[in-house]
Amino acid sequence: MTDDGFMGPPWQMDWTLKSQAVRDQLPEHVWKLIDAVRAELVTAKDPYFRGTDGDADIPAGMKVQPVRSDLPKGSRVLLFDHGHGWLRYTFIPRTEDPQIVVEEIFWQ
Repeated sequence: MTDDGFMGPPWQMDWTLKSQAVRDQLPEHVWKLIDAVRAELVTAKDPYFRGTDGDADIPAGMKVQPVRSDLPKGSRVLLFDHGHGWLRYTFIPRTEDPQIVVEEIFWQ
């Protein structure tokens, strides 16, 4: 917990039933990519990755962007595997028990 009472990383992460079902059907090598994505999200200081170079510290092949530019605190898309896959998530910054909710996942 920080001085302002806000908990910091590592964040909790939950999956909607639909996103978990899709993840479970993907090949094992894609699970490893998703595990790397998860590790980046739950340890990020700011899961929104705000700013011009907000996602500069994430590994090559990953990029974060807002789903809608007019909603700066809305859902984000994290592209992985050089754009072959993505997951859409929302960060809920509650004082107690903040969490990331993965709403949708896709890989081709």
